[in-house]
Amino acid sequence: MGKIYVANRQIVRPGDLLAEGEDVVAGEYTYREDNKVYSMILGLAEVDDGKVSVIPLEGTPLPKEGDTVIGLIVGVGITNWIVDIKGPYKAVLNANEALESFNPITDDLRKYLDVGDYIVAKIILFDRSRNPMLTIKGKGLGKITEGVVIDVKPSRVPRIIGKKRNMINMLTEMTGCTIIIGQNGRIWIRCPEKKMEDIVIRAIRKIEAEAHIPGLTERVRMFIEEEKRRAGL
Repeated sequence: MGKIYVANRQIVRPGDLLAEGEDVVAGEYTYREDNKVYSMILGLAEVDDGKVSVIPLEGTPLPKEGDTVIGLIVGVGITNWIVDIKGPYKAVLNANEALESFNPITDDLRKYLDVGDYIVAKIILFDRSRNPMLTIKGKGLGKITEGVVIDVKPSRVPRIIGKKRNMINMLTEMTGCTIIIGQNGRIWIRCPEKKMEDIVIRAIRKIEAEAHIPGLTERVRMFIEEEKRRAGL
């Protein structure tokens, strides 16, 4: 009888012993050596019916209570929605965290949010023993109905915001766009015109690519000025 040494969703590192025994199935991102199963990567252990796998963590943000995130609806149930928040876990938005009054007998949740819709949400509960719980009740939260959502590397989010919000403030002041940054690495951009939207997206990509280079704020400012001039804005 094999032995499994990790709990479900326990953080593991490369080389950590996960399990041993011939009857233990070595899943994704693991390797077997001398009848023992080890983790190949930094991630979360996943144990399922005698099989042990690892979910990659690198580049994947761990959700925290209080985070504002931009989520994509990927499933609709009778009383809740399943939401992709770019993390190792799918999140759950219960109907009572989206609607003032809800009757599962008469209300079809697809009328309010359907697969493919984006939302701005807040994580209200997450303890790693179950999926993050969301709410869209509150100022600035809810369904996204206009503009564009882009994905960025979560590790670049602090740089896009900047010290004391200097970068994001500059972006909004120079372009007149509304820019909402989810801490999960999604950004919602809403601009008065398409040309300006394109400039904002390219400015954000520039920040992503050059985040490690000093003087970035000034270079981005000059980039926006030049792009606006070229676009006749």
